[in-house]
Amino acid sequence: MTEANQRANARVAAESLAALAQDHQIVVTHGNGPQIGLLALQGAAYNPDEVYSLDVLGAESEGMVGYLIEQEMRARLGSDRSICTLLTMVEIDPNDSAFDRPTKPIGPVYKRAEAERLAASRGWSIARDGTGYRRVVASPVPLRIVEIEPIRHLVDHDVIVLCAGGGGIPTASNGMGRLEGVEAVVDKDRAGALLATELKADAYLMLTDVDAVVDGWGSPHTRRIARGHPTALSAMGFAAGSMGPKVQAACSFAGTTGRIAGIGAMADAAAILGGTAGTTVSTAIGGVEWWP
Repeated sequence: MTEANQRANARVAAESLAALAQDHQIVVTHGNGPQIGLLALQGAAYNPDEVYSLDVLGAESEGMVGYLIEQEMRARLGSDRSICTLLTMVEIDPNDSAFDRPTKPIGPVYKRAEAERLAASRGWSIARDGTGYRRVVASPVPLRIVEIEPIRHLVDHDVIVLCAGGGGIPTASNGMGRLEGVEAVVDKDRAGALLATELKADAYLMLTDVDAVVDGWGSPHTRRIARGHPTALSAMGFAAGSMGPKVQAACSFAGTTGRIAGIGAMADAAAILGGTAGTTVSTAIGGVEWWP
C-alpha cells in the first residue's frame, strides 16, 4: 500500500485501458478496498470523536485512485483525449439488510489472532479472506448514481470519465430532501453494473487479477467458465466477498439489458470484449460453457 506500488498498479491498468480507448469509448470505475482500509487505519490514530466516516474516506480514496489512473492514462493517450475524474455519490437504502450482515472486505489481511484483537478493541466485524482475515463492512445495493446526468454529458462530449470509484460515495436520503453519508462501502461491481445500465453501454467488463470465473474454487476440481447465461450462472455458488458480486453484477447487467458482460484479467481486456478470453455472460448463451 505504498504510493509507488499503487502507481505501478495504475500503470498496468492504464496500459490495458488506453489500448481499449483507441477503438472504443470507455467509462472507467475501480475498487478502493485496500485504500479505504488504509485510510481508516490512519484515522484510528485520532481521538475517537475525530475519526472520519467511511463515506468521507470513500470520497478521499476515489479521488486518490482516480488521479493515479487518470495520470497514467494521459501519459499513454496524449493531450488529444479528454479524461476526467468525477467524485460520484451513490444512493442506497438505509434499511438495506446488508447492514445486518457485513461482507465487504477492506484494509489489509491479518492473522487470525491479530484480527480478533482488533475486532474486539475497535468494534469491527471480521471474516476469512484466503489464508487470513480482514475487516468487513456493510455493502448495500446501489439504487441511484447521483451524478449520472453530468456523467452522460461528459460521455456525450467524448470524455473518458473515471467515476463511481470504490462503488461511489455511499449516501442515503434523510427524509427531508437531503442526502447524507452512510457508514458503508458500496460494492464496486454492482455500482459499475448500475452505471453501465444507466449509460446504455454496449458491454460491461470487470477486469481483475484472475483470467476467468472458476467453478469449484478452492477445491481439487476446478473448471474455468468460458460463457454462461445469467440464469445458469446465478444458480451456481461463488464466494460472497470476491467473485460472487462480480458474477451477480454481470448477470444483472446482461439480464437487464440483453448486452454482454465480461470478467477476466486486466491484460486480456480486448480479448474479453471479443469473447476469446475471460468469462462472457450473455442472454444469447444457453447454459454454461467451459474453457478447455
